[in-house]
This record gives sequence, C-alpha cells and structure tokens, in this order.
Amino acid sequence: MKKLAVLFLAVILSSTMCFGWGFKKSSKDTASTEGRGYVGTLPDISKSFNANEPKTTKPLFEESKDFNSADEIKPVPRDNPAFVNIILKDNKTSPYLNDINELLPQLENLLSCIEDRGSVQLFNAKAFFFTKTVEYLRNKYEGTPESSYVSFQKLMELSTHTQSVATLREEAEKYRPYMAYTGAGYLYNDNVIDQQLEYLKTEIEDTIVVLKEAH
Repeated sequence: MKKLAVLFLAVILSSTMCFGWGFKKSSKDTASTEGRGYVGTLPDISKSFNANEPKTTKPLFEESKDFNSADEIKPVPRDNPAFVNIILKDNKTSPYLNDINELLPQLENLLSCIEDRGSVQLFNAKAFFFTKTVEYLRNKYEGTPESSYVSFQKLMELSTHTQSVATLREEAEKYRPYMAYTGAGYLYNDNVIDQQLEYLKTEIEDTIVVLKEAH
C-alpha cells in the first residue's frame, strides 16, 4: 500500500512538469509574434471580383468611307410621280391636273394612229374614247375657274375637231362606193381626208404641249 502511494505521487509530479513546459513554450511562441499582426495564410478572394476596367464598345453603324462619293449617293428619282408630287411639292397636285394628265396617253395614242395610218376602225375607237373623256371633264368643270384655263379650252376644241374627222372617215367608208368624187362626194375623197388628218395631227401636237406646260 505504501508503494502504491509513492508511485501515484511520482505520476502527478511528472504530469505537472510536462504541463508547465508546454505552457512556457506556448507563451514563448505567443510573445515572439506579438505586435506582428496575423501571420497566417489568407484565402485568395481576387478571383471573385472583376477589375473595374473601361470596356471598348463598337459603333452601331459601320463607317462609310466614301460617304460623299458620287458612287455612294443614289440619284433623286425625279421620274417617279410619287416622289415629285409628295416629296418635292408642298401641295398635292390638283384634281384638274390629274385629270388632264390622264388624257396625255390618249392623245399620244391618237397621234401615233394618224402617223401610222391606222385603219378607220382603230382611229374611230381611239377618237371615241378621247371625246368621251373630254365630255366627262366638260361636265365636271363647267362653271368652275378651271373651265377658263387655256388647257381646258384647247381640249374642248380638239375634241370637236376629232369627232368631226372620225365622222367624216366613217361616212366615207359607208358612202364612197355610191358617190362620185364630184359634188357632195368630193368630201369623201382620200386627199380631203388625208388633209383633215394632217390638220388634226398638228392640233393634237399643240394640245399636248399645252397640257404638259400646265403641270
């Protein structure tokens, strides 16, 4: 029993000495790093943030090197009626000018028919269409300021002359086989009809010029 007490005391003394040595060593290490701040390893957090650097942006439109070049600039569509009437003019074309503008192709077709010595049937068909269009204009603009325009008066005169020549050619086709070239039959002579067509041709050309100048 006495031996057991001595052994127990020896173990206690040995443990106390080890604890004291370890404590001193830790105190020494703590004192050596005092005032130096944290000396351990910090985690790298720079990868979590992007550098605040200015970015280069591209223009929305490509630069035109030859902007002032004649090859790069499209010509103005002056032959386009929509551009001329809407873009260039402040006011829209009047209904009267639109009406007489539609007559120009009819007059040009009638003129070509005379120059090409078209048949009586073809000439009379074109003449009928033209005179009916002029009759519509007469009823539409009668008593209005447009009825005093030179272009309007020329159309009325030309319509009457055209109808007269058309009637003459139609009657010549019908009555010429039964009438001599003397007396009343003289009116249906080919020379007389050709002369009347030549007069009408000149009047059509003059009217076309007047209509174009009215625009």
